[in-house]
Amino acid sequence: MTTLDLTGLATRPSQVWGAVRLVPLVRDEPVDDLRLRSQLYGDAAGLVEVSSRHAYVSYIPHGFIATWTGDGTPAAAYGTQLSADGDPAPTATMGLHFHRRMARREAKDRLRFLPMHLALEGYLALHFGGPSIAWEEWSRRAIRQGLSPRVEEAYVGAEIRGLTDALRIFEIHPGQCGVMVYVADALAAAFAVPHPDDYRALHSTLLQDLYGELIHHYATLMPPVQDFRARIPDARIRSLAHLRTAVAEQEHAWTHFHDTTMATGLLEHAYTWQTVHRMGRFTLSRFLPPFRPKQENHIGEAITDDRGRITYLKTFRLSENQVRRGHLLSRLAANDWHLAHTAADLGIKEAQLGLRLESAGFGYLLRQDVLDGYRRQGRTRTG
Repeated sequence: MTTLDLTGLATRPSQVWGAVRLVPLVRDEPVDDLRLRSQLYGDAAGLVEVSSRHAYVSYIPHGFIATWTGDGTPAAAYGTQLSADGDPAPTATMGLHFHRRMARREAKDRLRFLPMHLALEGYLALHFGGPSIAWEEWSRRAIRQGLSPRVEEAYVGAEIRGLTDALRIFEIHPGQCGVMVYVADALAAAFAVPHPDDYRALHSTLLQDLYGELIHHYATLMPPVQDFRARIPDARIRSLAHLRTAVAEQEHAWTHFHDTTMATGLLEHAYTWQTVHRMGRFTLSRFLPPFRPKQENHIGEAITDDRGRITYLKTFRLSENQVRRGHLLSRLAANDWHLAHTAADLGIKEAQLGLRLESAGFGYLLRQDVLDGYRRQGRTRTG
């Protein structure tokens, strides 16, 4: 397990619109031999063949095309392209895009992958096979089908109140290669790309990304956040050199505050990484958190270079219910899906664990008579 290393990316002063705060990420040295572009899929639903037996269904508005060079020479990103194949579908039907896997190599130096969905599929596939041992408490469906189907809900960025205006109004900084999106000062997402030209082309795709229930709730109900304005005492300023020094001190103070306070929920914790594809000196991976209940948890995907530095990053903040489900599945798997041992590990009674599984939406994994017994025990204790 390793933490996220944002070496090479520096934060700049935030920009605030209502409850939305955007924190620019700037590179001093762009990554020239890896470039990203967007490939649009439209409004049709997407069906991804994860394997020969499993498929992933979701709203997939666009994919990313990664292009790289093997010798470190600069690579040019293709422009975003629109295309239409044949006549439009009849109005009585729903369009459907078919994708072969989350990440697919399209040429020697080109890879197509589905941004954010790569990370979400990793979360949905968490212990997807279900019980590893057929203990008597588990239902036949749990043994035969595991957690199929696994369903999670998210909101498209265009539904996050204030985000559209914030992205439209705020300037893009020179050298900007990413952004951290906060809603009511809760970190909603981190996004970074290799090159400033890539960011300018992909800036608006944040409206097509997915955001969790907590973020949508905060955007709808929370008041505007405070704008951290720089304050420079004029008594200290005697020349332009003094002014430059004072501005640099304010920028450093903001960067330190952001990195050590606002972004700690993302940066200070270790993640479990899974390699998805190798691309020359670059590696596409996705990562999962340790699922800490009642704390900030993010899933995500990243492209790292041969020194482990992040060149591409996209994260998704899990809701408390999603964290709880991940935590329960992780503890069950760690205890070989033995209910009594898992309950002891969590410091609760077996019946309480059964009711937690039902509350998390996993009640179908238990035999009905076993679940009914847990319910009776719960009512007895309440009475």
